[in-house]
Amino acid sequence: MVKVENKTNLFNRIAWNIVIPVLLLAAVGLYSIYFAAIDDPSHMGSPLKAVLMQGLWYIISVVIVLFVIQFDAEQLFRIAPYVYGFGIVLLIAVLFFYNRSIAADAGAKSWFKLGPISFQPSEVMKPAFILMLARVVHQHNQKFEHTIRNDWNLIGKIIAWLIPIAILLKLQNDFGTMLVFVAITGGVILVSGISWKIITPMFIAVAILGITVIIMVTTPQGQVLLSHFFQPYQFKRIMSWLNPSSDTSKDAYQLWLSMQAIGSGQIFGNGFGKLSVYVPVRGSDMVYSVIGESFGFVGSVAVILLYLYLIVQMVRITFDTKNAFYSYVSTGVIMMILFHVFENIGMSIDLLPLTGIPLPFISQGGSALIGNMVGVGMILSMKFHNKDYMFSKAGDF
Repeated sequence: MVKVENKTNLFNRIAWNIVIPVLLLAAVGLYSIYFAAIDDPSHMGSPLKAVLMQGLWYIISVVIVLFVIQFDAEQLFRIAPYVYGFGIVLLIAVLFFYNRSIAADAGAKSWFKLGPISFQPSEVMKPAFILMLARVVHQHNQKFEHTIRNDWNLIGKIIAWLIPIAILLKLQNDFGTMLVFVAITGGVILVSGISWKIITPMFIAVAILGITVIIMVTTPQGQVLLSHFFQPYQFKRIMSWLNPSSDTSKDAYQLWLSMQAIGSGQIFGNGFGKLSVYVPVRGSDMVYSVIGESFGFVGSVAVILLYLYLIVQMVRITFDTKNAFYSYVSTGVIMMILFHVFENIGMSIDLLPLTGIPLPFISQGGSALIGNMVGVGMILSMKFHNKDYMFSKAGDF
């Protein structure tokens, strides 16, 4: 790595094409949380308090982004094992010090709680895992050529770093979050240079496994076999997804109301702040129903297009840096955000089963917001340091 003169000012080194859509999504989030609290004060408290609390999380997240952006590729590469280790420690700690009341409501031992503030350590683990995978792939590709044997070796290394997280999330009973880590892993594998002769059969096998699980869930015999891996409420969520009108007063209650709220918005929505359909826990998991009911199909698609624009700009910055390590980091971040968006919106309209995955930068909650903003900070770091350092074609440090 060679230091060169920096001739660009601080303003031009900020990737505003990333910052602006994130700020717009944050504004949508504050709007949605405020009116969701009006609609559901028993769960969310007063609207003003809900907005002020979320605003505080935004401020904290911005400070964290400003801190993360100071790290260049070499520094992120070096700290990867330490932040991964710190994340593992938090995942272990939460198994002993999790909040009992939240666990009883959510069915997962995933949250610390200190006074009015709750925190989910797995959200911190996501960007830490992304950094670790990027480091592992970068190191491997620097030392070995891509042969079938070496590619299988790389897959083994990637899975080895995933296994401790998978075990700890299984102990927490947090299957939804585990899916995010699987999506991140799949994305990094796709860009790691591994031969398609290996990748194609792997993804076909995963697809077959997923279809098999869904089929098994619908039969008593299959549920018995899967009971060692899934909880009863997870079976019920899948059944509600497959047939949401089967029990609209119990297991499919939240999903059914979310679909009603989004459908009531029709093309242009019912208007600013006009919510007539009650949806429980609307500010977090079902926040997309606020957008659909208020602004209809047009507003709902606009939010999706805003996410798409953000992803495209992240990809452009990645290509501009021409740095291998950064490309693995950005792929992990993009997959993390994409999966959150796809799953949250999908479960709100019955395209996917309910999993409790928040909508990035919009849903109420601090830990998920911080995890996503750390990812944004790592993307911003690419533009911030692109003019300060010149890398070799392989991204050597």
